[in-house]
Amino acid sequence: MGVTPANDSRTETPLTAPGEIVHTGAAEFPGLDSWRELPLKQQPDWRNHPDFSSACAELSSNPPLVFAGEVDKLKRRLALVANGEAFLLQGGDCAETFEDVTADKISAKVKTLLQMAVVLTYGASLPVVKMGRMAGQYAKPRSSDMETRGEVTLPSFRGEIVNGFDFTPEMRIPDPKRMVQAYHKSAATLNLIRAFTEGGFADLRAVQQWNKGFMENPAHARYEQIAGEIDRAVRFMSACGVEFESLKRTEFYAAHEALLLDYERALTRIDSRTGKPYVTSGHFVWIGERTRDLDGAHVDYLSRVRNPLGVKLGPSTTPSTVLELIEKLDPEREPGRLTFIVRMGTANVREKLPALVEAVRDSGAKVVWVTDPMHGNTITAKNGYKTRRFDDVMDEVRGFFEVHQAAGTYPGGLHVEMTGDDVAECLGGSDVIDESAFDTRYESLVDPRLNHKQSLEMAFLVAEQLTRIT
Repeated sequence: MGVTPANDSRTETPLTAPGEIVHTGAAEFPGLDSWRELPLKQQPDWRNHPDFSSACAELSSNPPLVFAGEVDKLKRRLALVANGEAFLLQGGDCAETFEDVTADKISAKVKTLLQMAVVLTYGASLPVVKMGRMAGQYAKPRSSDMETRGEVTLPSFRGEIVNGFDFTPEMRIPDPKRMVQAYHKSAATLNLIRAFTEGGFADLRAVQQWNKGFMENPAHARYEQIAGEIDRAVRFMSACGVEFESLKRTEFYAAHEALLLDYERALTRIDSRTGKPYVTSGHFVWIGERTRDLDGAHVDYLSRVRNPLGVKLGPSTTPSTVLELIEKLDPEREPGRLTFIVRMGTANVREKLPALVEAVRDSGAKVVWVTDPMHGNTITAKNGYKTRRFDDVMDEVRGFFEVHQAAGTYPGGLHVEMTGDDVAECLGGSDVIDESAFDTRYESLVDPRLNHKQSLEMAFLVAEQLTRIT
């Protein structure tokens, strides 16, 4: 963990050089604002709000949250994933909340992702690129612009970057000042993540001790062999005098759905080295299933920035659409530029995914393939809570691996909604969660997440899959 792969011999760009970004709103870059004339979905009605212009102006003048050098480094890491030389782990909240920007909440998520990464690293015998759905995942798409309860109809909750969760007229009015608040919450989150991952929190020996706590539960006995092998490997390195100083830190990247283009546009900056625009709200941004229209504003805008990009692909995606997305978003076939995040559902993955994978394979394009086994498996429990079955989630992961094995392609990563807390939102797992726990331990404002134990169990199960292909 934290070691630059040996086959990446290029000089790394310093991570902390603000001078590498020209501190402007990038208005002078040709074509950057053409999205404003295109169909724009999933946006709040707030452009006539009296605070809209001032909020955007403040964001445009604020320092970037990430730097171009960090973004370029991540792209090189993702190029390794595309080539089958690394694995991507991406996880975090369905929708972050302002209230949860605390040291305890952030450290729990980072800790869980680090634990998962150690297990996956062992299973794959490859580096794991670690990426959080963190420090920017404050916006959520909605099926309807309005929500009705009884005789009252109000705007839908779109995440705390837009409006409040409580069903009152005051809370549900979209407020552009919330974008500024989200910026500051993201800055605080990134600051703490950097402190954790650079300050010894990510020490491989400490992470393995955390995993021992997981293994003390008899429900997880089936994973004892893998856990024991990892522990022996760590102790072997220590006995051989391996320099653990280099294993006390790790790279960790921030990602979110680029849903609010007003926010992303205000945080776009020009790299002084290349004169190219970068979204500086996060290292990696993705386009959702609801906003990936080929002629829409989201695809147009993100095609013009230099960040590595993701696109969510659901069961309605056709091979021709996938190839057109490649042409729009990665016309130069740049390694690490484009990631397809597949969210088919366990009922569809084995039937719908093969045609997409084969079309990309046959085109010669090199993308990162990642499974999102959460969004296609959402159900409503008998007591009314939105939930997911752990077994369905894992079956979609298995289907994803099976499709790639049959196509001769590489299953490059895992994208999950998870938390480091002991919540009860998804059913099942070895340490079983049932519906009776929802009333007291269900905390998500939007979609259900795997809890800490379920997340780590998933890592062990995926590690078993990885050992078969590496």
